[in-house]
Amino acid sequence: MDLRFGDSKPTDEERAAVDALLGPPESSWEGADRSDADLRWARGGREARDRRDQLLPALHALNDRVGWISEGALDYVCRRLTVPPAEAYGVATFYAMFSVRPRPATVLHVCTDLACTAAGASELCAAVEARLGPESGVKVERSPCLGLCERAPATLTIRAGTPARPGVPPLGELEDEAVQAESGGPGAAALGDGKGKGRRGRNTLHATAVCAPATPAQAIAAATAPESAPTEPTPETAVPQTGTPTLTLLHRIGAADPTSLDDYRAHGGYTALRRAFALGPAAVIREVTDAGLVGRGGAAFPTGRKWQATAAQPDHPHYLVCNADESEPGTFKDRVLMEGDPYALVEAMTIAAYATGAHQGYLYLRGEYPRALARVTHAIEQARTRGLLGDDVLGQGYAFDIEIRRGAGAYICGEETALFNSIEGHRGEPHSKPPFPVEKGLFGKPTVENNVETLVNVLPILTTGAEAYAAIGTPTSTGPKLFCVSGSVARPGVYELPFGATLGELLTLAGVRDSLRAVLLGGAAGGFVRPDELDIPLTFEGTREAGTTLGSGVVMAFDDTVPLPRLLLRIAEFFRDESCGQCVPCRVGTVRQEEALHRIADRTGAAAADDIALLREVGRAMRDASICGLGQTAWNAVESAIDRLGAYE
Repeated sequence: MDLRFGDSKPTDEERAAVDALLGPPESSWEGADRSDADLRWARGGREARDRRDQLLPALHALNDRVGWISEGALDYVCRRLTVPPAEAYGVATFYAMFSVRPRPATVLHVCTDLACTAAGASELCAAVEARLGPESGVKVERSPCLGLCERAPATLTIRAGTPARPGVPPLGELEDEAVQAESGGPGAAALGDGKGKGRRGRNTLHATAVCAPATPAQAIAAATAPESAPTEPTPETAVPQTGTPTLTLLHRIGAADPTSLDDYRAHGGYTALRRAFALGPAAVIREVTDAGLVGRGGAAFPTGRKWQATAAQPDHPHYLVCNADESEPGTFKDRVLMEGDPYALVEAMTIAAYATGAHQGYLYLRGEYPRALARVTHAIEQARTRGLLGDDVLGQGYAFDIEIRRGAGAYICGEETALFNSIEGHRGEPHSKPPFPVEKGLFGKPTVENNVETLVNVLPILTTGAEAYAAIGTPTSTGPKLFCVSGSVARPGVYELPFGATLGELLTLAGVRDSLRAVLLGGAAGGFVRPDELDIPLTFEGTREAGTTLGSGVVMAFDDTVPLPRLLLRIAEFFRDESCGQCVPCRVGTVRQEEALHRIADRTGAAAADDIALLREVGRAMRDASICGLGQTAWNAVESAIDRLGAYE
């Protein structure tokens, strides 16, 4: 039996929000006024079902305009897209940034994850909640990692409403006036029809304000007095090495204007794409393979093999997906790249698509990254205007375009099959492999999926050559690597080092404190190491031999003022909240893990032995039987804290 919404009707504002995205309804079957013609046949059903992938953008449109998704609004979306109401409700309730219950138009997200917890997020949140009562018109929500770990503690204010309302200034300046004029306003997004068929519209973003590092007064001011919102620091402030001549991936950040295509080209931009066209698709894949490039998201799968497997598939069309949904606590490198060098990502995606035979690319971007969204949207529009995207890229007769899809707060969507489901308009739940995405990925077609850092590495491979690139790092871990350093250090930020540098060398650059207690590698899904293990080489094989993981490059340092049991409990809470619930080992195991950690939070030694034994049993079950990496890694950090740090001794 399907879910029905009864007599609930959308408001005029809700209809306007949906129609601005999908266009006006063409018949009463889609929500228009009934006419005699509609009584004779049902029109457009197949086309409407073919637009199922517009469900997530439609929910964003409602949430941006109204602040929540009512039954009437959801029913109208279902009619427009011919989606069963039960399925649409399941999607709307899957994402943390959406609400199906009434809430104020202004929501203040206070990050309570690892770096922010260590920087006093609990006190910040308590102070904000004490001063912002129900009468303030602001909803305060405790949020998982906002990707602002280098400036912890952090808050993100989101204000819903009709764009450009008279008398209501924007919450923070994301871009200067020239950029807003060129891009159609901050956050103007180019939308396709879901399968690269070329229909584009605009959907102007809601207003946002980022406070990091945040004080209670600043966070409250950003939520209640938009004109007093602090200006967000420029991207180069997150790169302590800015100006270092040896940088490869970060050399343009702070040197080139991220809003200027001409400035990007003056600093070497689009040299790699021109060489790619000169080489041809097969030779580009060979260069990437010979360079030894592997995925930078944590799995470390050879990028050239993935590209070759996709390019060889006879089924068409092929798709390219850039995974910019970096939700791992402690990770913010992709955000810095997109904010500080957005054209590099556009160029790299074009090269990857050319090599694999794709003509449509999707950039799946975290919903918590408003400035990255504005910057990349502007870059895509300028590249399209200048003939660097579109039907004839650089006059080479090759067609390629990029569509941005915004996430809505779901850690699991960083897993590639869950990400595909999210784009297609389903719940972001992963599925078992095979078939692998290179065979059947997005929309059931061959798909290559890479994250931002992986793609940006393609540019130096083509400009300097595979041999020169492979000479950086070690024979088995080649090239430069970005590390996100936060926590108890003097200079947090994104650092670029060649593979093979040691953990101690990295922390020396960041200014580690003398009272170091532990270092977390790989984020919540990673593992802890002791202060006497700083000679670990930062390579995939080196960390593996040391019994830990490099992951996506998270390095979080904690001194002896940070309560370790509280950090472990926060990690357990994170995995419990972010589990999609699809498989029993993860759905039940993450809950049991958190319950056990609550019980032993204030106990040590023999009193905690039984619960530690239970934790090990639950952890093994999650690792062996969970469908995806979330459940398989949910026990890693807790296990390492118990075994390496003696957390409960």
